[in-house]
Amino acid sequence: MLPKFLLADNSQETPDTIFVVHNETPRFIVESDIDDFQSNQHIHWIDEEPANEELVAQLLEEAEEFLENEFENQDYLDDEEEDEEEEE
Repeated sequence: MLPKFLLADNSQETPDTIFVVHNETPRFIVESDIDDFQSNQHIHWIDEEPANEELVAQLLEEAEEFLENEFENQDYLDDEEEDEEEEE
């Protein structure tokens, strides 16, 4: 089973952009500024865009939460690596 969300980037062509991919129906990709997810946000629909605006808003909120959690986890992992390097 695929995860509900995935992160993607294209750092060679768009280094300041991050993509959050939603793998469940309705599938979509959110393209946004890497430093501010709500800035310059563009949704690329893979499936038909839902007519329910509340559903779309909820999905975008979940995508943002996923991205924030991933960045926090990455910061945590980076801190652990630094601690290990200092101990050596």
